[in-house]
Amino acid sequence: MKSLGFYPANVLLPDGVDLKKWSVVACDQYTSQPAYWQEVEEIVGEAPSTLRMIVPELYLEEPGVQQRIEAVNAAMDRYLVEGLFRTVDNFIYVRRTLRDGKVRRGLMGVVDLERYDFTKGSQSLIRATEGTVLERIPPRVKVREHAALECPHIMLLIDDPMKTVIEPVEDRMAELESVYQFDLMQDSGSLEGILCDDSEARRILAALDELGDPEAFNARNQLTGKAPLLFAVGDGNHSLATAKTCYENLKKTLSPEEARIHPARYALVEVVNLHDDSLEFEPIHRVVFGVDEEKLLHSLKEQCRASDGQRVVVCKGKQKTELYFSQTSSNLPVGTLQQFLDAYIEENGGRVDYIHGAEVVEELSAQTGNVGFLLEAMPKSELFKTVVLDGALPRKTFSMGHAWDKRFYMECRQIQE
Repeated sequence: MKSLGFYPANVLLPDGVDLKKWSVVACDQYTSQPAYWQEVEEIVGEAPSTLRMIVPELYLEEPGVQQRIEAVNAAMDRYLVEGLFRTVDNFIYVRRTLRDGKVRRGLMGVVDLERYDFTKGSQSLIRATEGTVLERIPPRVKVREHAALECPHIMLLIDDPMKTVIEPVEDRMAELESVYQFDLMQDSGSLEGILCDDSEARRILAALDELGDPEAFNARNQLTGKAPLLFAVGDGNHSLATAKTCYENLKKTLSPEEARIHPARYALVEVVNLHDDSLEFEPIHRVVFGVDEEKLLHSLKEQCRASDGQRVVVCKGKQKTELYFSQTSSNLPVGTLQQFLDAYIEENGGRVDYIHGAEVVEELSAQTGNVGFLLEAMPKSELFKTVVLDGALPRKTFSMGHAWDKRFYMECRQIQE
């Protein structure tokens, strides 16, 4: 069996706490909706919670962020000293019931960061699916570099159309141990974790071995001679890039033997099948803040004189206008739009945010100085082949579901003493 870079993990699970208060949504959600995070604060109160172990990204650029980071590190240390966790050692089969009742299935384990490269054009076994914005990594490094624990929202995708890796665990659920089951806050569904045993782990690794076979990979994607892409980053792209950066920085201070066994060499992730029936690619829309609306729209229309082709919908509240780019700079409309927005903001100022849900775009774009852009979803069947052929997609090309269906923090892992 080859080294595929994904292994069972020593996972820390909270013991004797209110799991509904413990588990909160990924830190990169609701970045333009502070009221959401204020409500989370009210729900959690003084209870132990992963809210105390993260910095929601809407606060990442604020003046008081260093105090938040120090509070995160202190909370992690306190939870360890208080003996808040129990340890389980294997893959965890995760069943996430979404708000609409569909069930998303995944596997918690660790990936070897030596098998991951987030640079565009990477040939590594684990790759980014979107462009990594290097400027976004240093603030996140500050959160992780002194953290004793990680509690990830990273989700990797495998291209397993025959459902050989994850789905068979379902057939053995009655024989395996349930390690948590509870309802999530804010009408976000529920979460159940099943601990795999050693025989199930061996079956999972063997199935991954077959999936990563170079000949099988190329045949599956109608390619020739391409290095296999086994794990594509679906969610948490910058979080995994941050983990990689922290490990590479740490590795400079370690001997090769120390680096080989250091826990920071690995990152806890959830692996999900691209072909999971619940998994839908949602578009990630854009809202530009603090601009001269007429000037921006005039500039955009100068580049959108075509009658068909790559389309973008401009949104001002409930009013929507379809435009088609005359010349394209990317294979996808989102890439052409992003390059336009980047160039416009660099010259004229403003700020762009990435929004899940057309109704939020309508609400934000109705405000003076804001303009919204609605985009179509990318077909998920194109993901792996496109990344192999073209490299990483434009940043924020797609989202795997609505914000309330994103991964919630639950499992933890110790990454340094």
